[in-house]
Amino acid sequence: MSEHTSGYVERIVYRNEDNGYTVLELETDKGDLICVGMMPRVGEGEYLELTGRTVVHAAYGEQFKVESFTSAVPEDSKALLRYLSSGAIKGIGQALAGRIIKKFGDDTLRILNEEPERLAEVKGISENKARTIALQIEERSQLQNAMIFLSGYGISLNMSLKIYQHYQESVYMILQENPYRLAEDISGIGFRTADEIAERVGIRKNSPHRIRSGILYLLSENLSSGSVYLPKLDLMLSAGELLSVSPEEIEKYLTDLVIEKKAVIRDGDKVYSAPAYFTELDTARMLNSLNIDCESDSSRVDRYIRRAEKDADIILDDLQREAVRQAAMKGLFILTGGPGTGKTTAINTMIRVFLAQDMEILLAAPTGRAAKRMTEACGFEASTIHRMLELTGDPEDTAQRAHFQRNRDNPLEADVVIVDEASMVDIFLMHSLLTAILPGTRLILVGDMNQLPSVGPGRVLADIIASEEFPVVKLDRIFRQAAASDIIVNAHRINAGEEIKLDNDSRDFFFLERSDVRVIQKVVLTLVAEKLPKYVQANVRDIQVLTPMRKGPLGVESLNTLLQKYLNPEEKGKNEYVCDRCTFREGDKVMQIKNNYQLEWEIRGKFGITVSSGTGVFNGDLGVIDSVNTFNETLTVIYDENRFVEYAFRQTDELELAYAVTVHKSQGSEYPAVVIPLLGGPAMLMTRNLIYTAVTRAKKCVVITGSRKTLLDMVANVKEDERCTSLKEEIRELAALR
Repeated sequence: MSEHTSGYVERIVYRNEDNGYTVLELETDKGDLICVGMMPRVGEGEYLELTGRTVVHAAYGEQFKVESFTSAVPEDSKALLRYLSSGAIKGIGQALAGRIIKKFGDDTLRILNEEPERLAEVKGISENKARTIALQIEERSQLQNAMIFLSGYGISLNMSLKIYQHYQESVYMILQENPYRLAEDISGIGFRTADEIAERVGIRKNSPHRIRSGILYLLSENLSSGSVYLPKLDLMLSAGELLSVSPEEIEKYLTDLVIEKKAVIRDGDKVYSAPAYFTELDTARMLNSLNIDCESDSSRVDRYIRRAEKDADIILDDLQREAVRQAAMKGLFILTGGPGTGKTTAINTMIRVFLAQDMEILLAAPTGRAAKRMTEACGFEASTIHRMLELTGDPEDTAQRAHFQRNRDNPLEADVVIVDEASMVDIFLMHSLLTAILPGTRLILVGDMNQLPSVGPGRVLADIIASEEFPVVKLDRIFRQAAASDIIVNAHRINAGEEIKLDNDSRDFFFLERSDVRVIQKVVLTLVAEKLPKYVQANVRDIQVLTPMRKGPLGVESLNTLLQKYLNPEEKGKNEYVCDRCTFREGDKVMQIKNNYQLEWEIRGKFGITVSSGTGVFNGDLGVIDSVNTFNETLTVIYDENRFVEYAFRQTDELELAYAVTVHKSQGSEYPAVVIPLLGGPAMLMTRNLIYTAVTRAKKCVVITGSRKTLLDMVANVKEDERCTSLKEEIRELAALR
């Protein structure tokens, strides 16, 4: 139940100027009170009426957590002097505040609000300074009124501030006429939130704004599920259910969106958001433009290959040699194959061939971990695709928050670009990559087409291969050294649908059959906490639990709660932040679960000094919570490459515990050992390529525990993640026009 309090702001203890989070000391009739919450631009001396609740902080004691507030500038000259002296209005210090009060006395407040130009009558205030002060007072008043207005519709202080900063004085008109614009313009507000606000405002259910916004929302959600377009019938059914309006009305506004070029209908049945359609189409165009011959003298290339083999003391097999030859001669080449088939050897030979010709080479992968693995395997520096494309952005500029500096006007300065783990690259990232590559620069895509598709929309690598328009080499021979690993042998058997060995007569592949959920949980805990770290000589944090699902007793959420309890228990002196979803504690293993191009990171050297910095933390990045600051309401995570990232507590919806992660989120990563609990699940999820992807994440040891039947059913289930994409068809259509 909400409580109310009021009083004068005695002291501003702390303020985050970026988001308005404030800690202040309030002088009330019952004594001083510490208040915390989003209170932008509140100054010392202001009189506040607060709504919220009293909480007891473990370190700082009793506090009043503010949910909403109203502010009033004090009216009597003594309190007004204190307010003006506080620095609440820039340009007015203690001495100048005294002169203003001396000049106007108790009439000061009226002068400030109604005749601010008269401030120029005070010694030390020019007409220009008077106008500046007047503008500040007006801005503070406008913000205060807007916050009160927005809170009346149940909008939180934090979100109210974001809305006002974006729209300024237009906020009143937008909220009354079309609150659905909030879903399009402001990060963190989706259609459902906008719909709730619209209902409070009184917008009718069949409002054109509501139907249009609902259609665009469904197309956006479809991208989140991995598809690029939505079949029209599916869209009509989903829109009807979401909006409770007739198909005729949906059809009408869908047509309007097409006319306005916000949506595209292709082949009469495929409905795209306009950005998704043109991204996919332009990607197909750029792929075709790279598909050229870069070298015509095959004998010269063969000489380079023989020299590279001699220098590395290796002998390539026929497919590897053909892969290197095609990579050297073609503008676009795809190399695919499972684990242990010699992809790394082929890549290293390509690098030697290109270096022998004094070519500039760039290596990249979708994630930091994949880039690190590529660097270690090739002995040649690799970066993430985002870093290679020089991601940048201005957190204060909502229109240009993030973009790649490498683009069509500023392409990559390289003769060769090699991208590993290409199956993880979604349609939008592939488009950005291609935009920065000029025809004539060789692009080599390397990946395993049998793994799960990208987390983001599209199935780019699979569609490129399926188009049959580009040179592709598929490596399928397991080399002798790799054949000694049952992880690799069983991965290939899984991929082929063959019987796998589950007799535990292995050094790196184990199956522990269990049928009781609680027993499986105990087995997982014992393996992670005790057995596997010693067996593979790794830190406990490096042992990864992979599970097909999020919910249920063997899902991510339940397993993370269990593993956190035993691997990083609550301790005195160990700070933590408790939110609705979970508890984040210092020392916890966490994962970023969405791309955030604005998050700032810094790499710290000796004594904590920042040696470099940048922006961007991405879906699937793993880190460890270094510190939790309950006073400032922030926590700091250390990611790969010693990157420190600070999160406000309100941003932790982008984080989740990562002692256990879904198989989908593990793509591109490799762990010393993985534990995979399996005990039933929906057929659409429990598929061959999912268990294949899970097994191939392990470097030294795989332990599967649970139901033998579930495991064998997964191996037999060839149903794949069905995604609606048209990249393959668009590639073929454009190729036919060449």
